[in-house]
Amino acid sequence: MPGNSFGKYFRVITFGESHGPAVGAVIDGVKPGKRIDTGFIQKELARRRPGQSRVTTSRDEKDEVQILSGVFEGKTTGMPICMIIWNKDQRPKDYRKIRNVFRPGHAGYAYLAKYGIVDHRGGGRSSGRETAARVAAGALAKDFLSRQHIHIHAYTLEVGGIRARHIALEEVERNPLRCPDAVAAKRMERLVARVRKAGDSVGGIIEIVVRNAPVGLGDPVFDKLEADLAKALMSIGTVKGVEVGKGFGVALMRGSENNDPLYFNRKLKRVGTCTNNAGGIVGGISNGEDIVLRIAVKPPSSISKEQSTVTRSGRRVKIRIEGRHDPCVCPRVVPVAEAMVALVLVDHLERKKVMNRTRRSETQVKHRKKPSGAFLSKR
Repeated sequence: MPGNSFGKYFRVITFGESHGPAVGAVIDGVKPGKRIDTGFIQKELARRRPGQSRVTTSRDEKDEVQILSGVFEGKTTGMPICMIIWNKDQRPKDYRKIRNVFRPGHAGYAYLAKYGIVDHRGGGRSSGRETAARVAAGALAKDFLSRQHIHIHAYTLEVGGIRARHIALEEVERNPLRCPDAVAAKRMERLVARVRKAGDSVGGIIEIVVRNAPVGLGDPVFDKLEADLAKALMSIGTVKGVEVGKGFGVALMRGSENNDPLYFNRKLKRVGTCTNNAGGIVGGISNGEDIVLRIAVKPPSSISKEQSTVTRSGRRVKIRIEGRHDPCVCPRVVPVAEAMVALVLVDHLERKKVMNRTRRSETQVKHRKKPSGAFLSKR
């Protein structure tokens, strides 16, 4: 079956298509009695929604979330939480002309080959529209984490070769590219405008930093924290690469340069590192330093420039994709990346709690006094 679910203890299933009636998410594994901040969920969705600025698609979706179940009087009941976001500005007619044509860079042919059927309306499940459901679910996770003083910050680090030289988090929401460098943001915006005018698109790099990450999240071998984070981020349709810490930069370093020197942090009463080349994760387990990740975001595939392709029957044709599309999707991917990282961290926090409870139970059994002979049955 298609992989529509994510997580072990904090489980998320998303549903819906780009130009269908709605998209949404079902979250299971949330303990009862937790306060739900619907205003925060709506705020996160507003960061991802289309039509925000000149560098995004003009599709006008308000992305108003409706909670159908799992919440009563502002608190979770312990039952599955269902959140739905209605598609109010879908235009499936925009895709009628090309329903039998494979769009370059899209998953139409691969879907058809695998399932024997494909939703041509904006890509269906493979559309970026599906990520609205992830952001809604991730907002719950981000809110739970913030109450434990764990904060996730993502921003556009680079677009089309223009890279931020300064990281000022207060600048991120002040410009349409969500870049932490005001000067670089203006250059990026001018580049995106030129690319859009030429009927093309451009990609970039997003950096994600987790502050106050706890020690001990993740497991060795197959359930490494960075492995789960990489899977979560790579599941975002437009992401083609993930780096942790120095990432591919370690290939150019020596061990003496890459190793992070250790010291004892008396304030935090734990071991710390003088540098953070590992990106806050060693041996698959978080070490308490900031978790640092970067993702490579491809140029959006839907462009108005003429491209070569084939029809379902194999006939060669030229195509110009019409409709409303992003020339650069980085600013809208920023909240999606934060959401996916939040979902992984909450899930691993729950795994750690289960492990700790198991260890305590085993310790109690080990030290439990044996019953006296008076209570033993006689033979």
